[in-house]
Amino acid sequence: MKLELGTYFSYESAILPECIPIFGLLIIFIIDLLSHQKNTILLYFVSLTSLLITIIILSLRWETEPIISFSGSFQTNNLTGVFQILIALSSMLCIPLALEYIERTKMTIPEFLIFLLTTTTAGMFLCSANDLVTIFVSLECSSLCSSLLCSYTKRDIRSNEAAMKYLLIGGISSSILAYGFSWLYGLSGGETNIQKIVNGIWDTQMYNSTGIFIAFICITIGLAFKLSLVPFHQWTPDIYEGSPTPVVAFLSVTSKIASIALATRIFGIVFIFSPNEWKIILEILAISSMILGNLIAITQTSMKRMLAYSSISQIGYIIIGLITGDFNGYASMIIYTFFYIFMNLGTFACIILFGLRTGTDNIRDYEGLYTKDPLLSLSLTLCLLSLGGIPPFTGFFGKLYLFWSGWRAGFHLLVMVALATSIISIYYYLKIIKLMIYSENERVNPYLQAYIVSPFVSLKKNSIELTMVLCSIGSVFFGFFISPFFYFIQDTLNLSIFFLN
Repeated sequence: MKLELGTYFSYESAILPECIPIFGLLIIFIIDLLSHQKNTILLYFVSLTSLLITIIILSLRWETEPIISFSGSFQTNNLTGVFQILIALSSMLCIPLALEYIERTKMTIPEFLIFLLTTTTAGMFLCSANDLVTIFVSLECSSLCSSLLCSYTKRDIRSNEAAMKYLLIGGISSSILAYGFSWLYGLSGGETNIQKIVNGIWDTQMYNSTGIFIAFICITIGLAFKLSLVPFHQWTPDIYEGSPTPVVAFLSVTSKIASIALATRIFGIVFIFSPNEWKIILEILAISSMILGNLIAITQTSMKRMLAYSSISQIGYIIIGLITGDFNGYASMIIYTFFYIFMNLGTFACIILFGLRTGTDNIRDYEGLYTKDPLLSLSLTLCLLSLGGIPPFTGFFGKLYLFWSGWRAGFHLLVMVALATSIISIYYYLKIIKLMIYSENERVNPYLQAYIVSPFVSLKKNSIELTMVLCSIGSVFFGFFISPFFYFIQDTLNLSIFFLN
């Protein structure tokens, strides 16, 4: 069995989408360096424009032939393009969430945007990386900038603690991952290109060796840390609670999308010799994440910690599509990830807005919120119901396709656990909704006594509200278009290029 290296080689515009955010952050750096008065609108416009241009370029080359460039270090195809679009889209939605937050907390804007664009670029490089060295460098660049974002509120001891934990856990997981890569390098006869590694292992007949098993375990553990899969999830709630909320919103989607893209390539290509083994291991991790994540989320009193455990369970749902390893599974995984961006960021937009107006993220302080802010309460309700998978919201259709693809592939236990834990998640989402709408105490919530709903003034002053409404609309109506989404993604994924199964 031999894997071909690609359709053709080209250096023209191979990494153009990744270069656009780099140009954007360089422009922001120059503006910050030369300008005495900080024009925040211009900085945000540059960052959003660079991401929008990136999405347009990726969309325009959707139907083009796969490209392998830079001596095989990068592979560009429809699968990598989908994940890159999702990362750029997530970053575009996160920037408006941070606008008012940064202004209120007196943080520096240019550095935030530079770190955000750098993390986005690193995530996009990670999606198309086709070489172990490129994968590791992209991963480390993303982790380092993410830890800097976590420590962005320098005077907050919780933020510094979160950054230190993120840095240490990221270092540990990267070390384990690098150790697994070293085994692949040795067993393949000194190859770093993913396809050449598979060919080298096949030539040396080492695909059933102990070394491959060690490499598989180390790489799985490293990726499980990045994806926050149980039992490698311990760092996630502390990072969510201590980091600035817009940073948490950004990391909760972009880092997960990049890690899913990497896992798809690693398990689908490198470990093609042992599909049953890695599917069993991932199934165990997914079941553990769905059960533990949802059960512990019930006991949380902080909204951010509750969303941390919710994200752990959500990643368990998402990798059902990865475990199936077929067209239906990958298409369902991509679509649910797209839906998850809007459901999750919509929830975070509500939390950021409530936190700025009250200074708290405690769940019990949301009591009676509907009487003071119906728009925020309605938006949070729609996003939570969609996350829970209640029909007819977007999350229901996403889970329906995801679970059905897993059931058709024969993973009946996995799907039944997913259904049961989805019901558990509905409980703690409804508990928050009930608290907002119905107040058991006659006295007014002290946090709502001075609660002021700001009128619509400008895009700058109301950027969080606009993002919140946009994500809420997506959480309600995108599910009705899932069928054309599904067939479009399914038709454009070329199985022979990704060497899956």
